[in-house]
Amino acid sequence: MPRLPTLLLCLLPLMAMAEPGALRIHGSNTIGAALAPALVQGMLQAQGATAITRLPGAQANETEIHAHSHDGQPIRVEIAAHGSSTGFSDLGDGTADIAAASRPVSDDETQRLQGLGDLRSAASEQVIGLDGVAVIVHPGNRLQQMTTEELARVFSGQIQRWEQLGVPGGPIRLYSRDSRSGTFETFKALVLSPLHLELAPQAQRFESADALAAQVLADPQAIGFSSLATTHDAKVLAIAEGEAAAMLPTPARVASEDYPLSRRLYFYLPTNPTAQAQALAEFAQSPAGQTIVAAQGFVSQQVKAQPVVDQPDMPPAYRALVGQAQRLNVNFRFQQGSASLDNKALRDVQRVVEYLRQAGKLNDKAVLVGFGDPKETPGRAALLSRLRAMAVRRELARHGVEAREVTGLGDELPVAGNHQQQGRLRNQRVEVWVY
Repeated sequence: MPRLPTLLLCLLPLMAMAEPGALRIHGSNTIGAALAPALVQGMLQAQGATAITRLPGAQANETEIHAHSHDGQPIRVEIAAHGSSTGFSDLGDGTADIAAASRPVSDDETQRLQGLGDLRSAASEQVIGLDGVAVIVHPGNRLQQMTTEELARVFSGQIQRWEQLGVPGGPIRLYSRDSRSGTFETFKALVLSPLHLELAPQAQRFESADALAAQVLADPQAIGFSSLATTHDAKVLAIAEGEAAAMLPTPARVASEDYPLSRRLYFYLPTNPTAQAQALAEFAQSPAGQTIVAAQGFVSQQVKAQPVVDQPDMPPAYRALVGQAQRLNVNFRFQQGSASLDNKALRDVQRVVEYLRQAGKLNDKAVLVGFGDPKETPGRAALLSRLRAMAVRRELARHGVEAREVTGLGDELPVAGNHQQQGRLRNQRVEVWVY
């Protein structure tokens, strides 16, 4: 009998998991602050739930949503937005049903959580939207653009005055997300790590993206980085990487992942998710879910066609497309070291097919253009880029699309530098153009 309290304590996590109508989403502040609550509310409305209420949780950056299902059963959703790494930890110890992450799962996390299944499988890794890590300064700052190398030198403390960047302003004050944040992990991976640099110790750290943006707005000497959805009225700088031109994080540039600091927003589910976790992931991927993603200030994965402005460095074949066709706002990308489409690309195939079907362009209207990184062997870059485009053609053909043309332009028109692996991977892409 004395053992009963101990036994009950051991059973509490299991009892919480078994609670009907419960859903626990832990992780990214970028997702959890507003996007996850909005997606949950949208899903519940689509399910016919009633009495949907949203309340603050027990701690800062936590939210609870309560409702009743269409048959009167209580529903409770708990959202804890303390950083992407906390989502994976909580998924592993059974206190979360979904890990929300603004960065991909790491090798260490994948290994540690292998008991939940392969988190990198297409079923577990769900890209729910796109974002750009925006570099923000005070509206009065005269600076217009920076390179990723300059960014690294600023945030590591090597550049400490605005005058070193060609504008007045005096000492630079640094504002960064905290170490648990997926936004920080993305910035570190894309900006600091390629140059083997660390964040300067004098940088002020924030768990909340909104708090960081507010501080930048109040400080004329500030520079920070945040999600597109939380720049508020701060000035956003254009960013250049390698040989590519400087780009602002416009929706089109982020949707195609051409912007240097583009990133994906994820839900990660175990192999055997709860019914509500699976339902939320499917709703987030739906047109209704993607509309909510866009309404919350992020970039949706809805396919659109857009004209492209002619540029003098464009190859003749590409310039012909620019003059006669429109480019879709999606780029197909591939698994590292492979011609196999990655998880996002596999879902994008379905989205592109649906767009072409609705536009009446399934047959002989789409052109696939492959790109890659430089190779030592002459002609190899062009060959590999064409093979990637052909891999996309095969996937589209399985869904009834007959491409008009497939071409490979090799290492032309890079969107990133080729001196680092991450840049070479971004250059390995396939565009879709439609007549």
